[in-house]
Amino acid sequence: MTKEEITAWALANGWQMLAGHPSLTKPNRPKEAIVRLVLLATVVNLEVKKPAGKWEKVAGGAYAKVLADEETGVPGGLGFETIPSFSMLMRENKDRMVFAGMTGKHPD
Repeated sequence: MTKEEITAWALANGWQMLAGHPSLTKPNRPKEAIVRLVLLATVVNLEVKKPAGKWEKVAGGAYAKVLADEETGVPGGLGFETIPSFSMLMRENKDRMVFAGMTGKHPD
């Protein structure tokens, strides 16, 4: 996958751009990133924010080695498949974004 493909996948699946990185937020703090994708020139890293506030890399790889799953489109090689809490967090973020778009006023 390319940097652009990973970014497009992330934004379509509940991630939002915070501080220049596709990020997932806490459900109760939607402006505070706790998981982010750091897209560098040749590699992408998945980082998690520790309770002390420091970012820790949990997985990463060259773009050429990050492949989208044929069924789900989830980028393989970044740890999403081994840590189930990521999929739950992505779903919560995506649901929050969808429902936020539904709170507009109805025409009279």
